[in-house]
Amino acid sequence: MSWYRNTVWFVKGLREYTRGGYESASKHFNPADVEVDVAGRSFLITGANSGIGKATAKEIARRGGTVHLVCRNKERAEVAKEEIVTETGNQNIFLHIVDISNPKEIWKFAEKFLNEHKLNVLINNAGCMVNSRELTEDGLEKNFATNTLGTYIMTTALVPLLEKAADARVITVSSGGMLVQKLNISDLQSGNGPFDGTMVYAQNKRQQVVLTEQWAKAHRNIHFSVMHPGWADTPAVRSSMPDFYERMKNSLRTEAQGADTVLWLAVSAEATKLPSGLFFQDRQPVPTHLPLAYTHSPPEDEQKLMEVLEEFSQKFKSVSPG
Repeated sequence: MSWYRNTVWFVKGLREYTRGGYESASKHFNPADVEVDVAGRSFLITGANSGIGKATAKEIARRGGTVHLVCRNKERAEVAKEEIVTETGNQNIFLHIVDISNPKEIWKFAEKFLNEHKLNVLINNAGCMVNSRELTEDGLEKNFATNTLGTYIMTTALVPLLEKAADARVITVSSGGMLVQKLNISDLQSGNGPFDGTMVYAQNKRQQVVLTEQWAKAHRNIHFSVMHPGWADTPAVRSSMPDFYERMKNSLRTEAQGADTVLWLAVSAEATKLPSGLFFQDRQPVPTHLPLAYTHSPPEDEQKLMEVLEEFSQKFKSVSPG
């Protein structure tokens, strides 16, 4: 069945996730949806110094939004900020250096941000695909720490600020790879059996879908969504999936095409007319499970995921410096 799921996902991807899929879907887009002025609204984007994060930041800046770039690498982040300011003329671009794989850093950042800024839209874009099992300084598996726990802490820490905002939104950048994974709460840090970085990443992305669905139920005043950007030509894809990149490079979406649905979810009035908690691709809600893939989870597993992540979260909050 694993072979079946992977094959269906890849064939589906050849049709829909490539540049051709975007060009086909975009014929039905309404350009007016994203031709909006968002001056006075505040957006926080993690992993914003390259790829889809930077492309999204640039488009929001062009529309007048205040943009907070949350990045791990200071040098690359400063270059990205300068590029965004120069290209858009928007001076309201702020830089925060935070390692999303470090839960103590996220808590420290969030506690300060809560006191100093307002926030209308959080975009969880930062992610990683580490192909061998690595542990962070806190003893956490690197992919889980970044993609799942980091996203969980950043979001839950900033929910109180979002609850105060008008038209508050949270968008999480996931992946179609999650379609081949069923939620597995028994081995969240991938310590059992052979380590496959691609499948660990896909499992993390399934977890992000579950998080989004659960948050949507718990926080009715915030619009939550999760999305698949398609297969885009980004630095992360080139470094983490070199074989895939070589095979598909002539068919990959541009960074701007990958970012299109993130932008649409972040700024358009149309996005929030749809229910909170959905999974999107090319500006449309799409199923979170393939037919016959047997990837549905019982509600108790989804609740257990939230409980375990909250335990992790509070453990690191209690030792947060400053």
